[in-house]
Amino acid sequence: MSEVRLSVEPRTEFGKGAARRTRRAGKIPAVLYGHGSDPRHLALPAIEFARVIRENGSNAVLTLDVENTDGKGTELALTKTITVHPLKNYIEHVDLLVVKRGEKVTVDVPVVLTGDAGPGTLVNQDLDTLSVEVEALHIPEQVEVSIEGLGAGTHINAGQVALPAGAELLTDPEALVVAVNEAPSEASMEAEADAEGAGVVEDKPETGGDAE
Repeated sequence: MSEVRLSVEPRTEFGKGAARRTRRAGKIPAVLYGHGSDPRHLALPAIEFARVIRENGSNAVLTLDVENTDGKGTELALTKTITVHPLKNYIEHVDLLVVKRGEKVTVDVPVVLTGDAGPGTLVNQDLDTLSVEVEALHIPEQVEVSIEGLGAGTHINAGQVALPAGAELLTDPEALVVAVNEAPSEASMEAEADAEGAGVVEDKPETGGDAE
């Protein structure tokens, strides 16, 4: 996964009011922590950061150009937590983790299915991500699992998924990723619908009594 560079600013004001002012200025309040250093409060450019996440995912390695009193310093970071407003759908806050070149990190990598299973099958994907330990600058954007031509009854577990060189699987190897099942026939679906409807008792209309 490629590195993405962002220019960020330090934050000196804190609290809800300061956070609102930061967001009104087109920036996102963030905290950078890790490697035993004191947390650093930053302001990320909102549009640029949202674009990075949209185009590269949350596992993108960020090269942060941080303004300091003595100029600019550079930090490598991973996005750990993104807090999104539940109603208005904008990013409220971001937690970033400092990483070093050559360091291994734990990340969840998306699982993408490729190809088409055999005719008359139904594919169920149980896991959307796999947890792996990998060098920070070599995080894969995704891992692909081919289901091309697979027949009913085929199961693929986490331990069977091919990972990039240097990546170590942390998810339980026996965890089910994909199951290819036999697709239900039209007749069986109709029979199931009839069975479900057989136990339904309609309310009888009330009779007698004076109308109000």
